[in-house]
Amino acid sequence: MSTLQKAKGFKKSKTGTYLSIGTTAFGAIGVAKQVKKARMEHDTLRLIDAAVSAAAIITGLALLYRELKRLGDDDVLLG
Repeated sequence: MSTLQKAKGFKKSKTGTYLSIGTTAFGAIGVAKQVKKARMEHDTLRLIDAAVSAAAIITGLALLYRELKRLGDDDVLLG
């Protein structure tokens, strides 16, 4: 297996999925800062943007969790 094929397979591995979950969750920090700034400035448009971004993060985490569960189903030891 070449290095490029290994790198492509990493995204579909458990480790790759955990890494994706971590980076997606890390994005929540930026959204929290955006919400705080929008509330301080009473900027409704920026607050709506932060809410949409938060919804995207939640959806992304749900998709990654589903992928993780699917990968877990393939594992004989997990049952």
